[in-house]
Amino acid sequence: MHDFATAVALVLVLEGALWALFPTGMKRAAAMALALQDSRLRRAGVIAAALGVGCVWLLRG
Repeated sequence: MHDFATAVALVLVLEGALWALFPTGMKRAAAMALALQDSRLRRAGVIAAALGVGCVWLLRG
């Protein structure tokens, strides 16, 4: 559970840093995401999750 909480905290740090450093770019990315079809967003989410699991598996092996 400690590792999960650390991972969530790291996601918050990265998200916050992106919004703080590039607010206009993040707004543009959010607007582009709203324009995409749900199926494309779902596919991108599954791919990102699979890559994340693969990275964790390789790093924590």
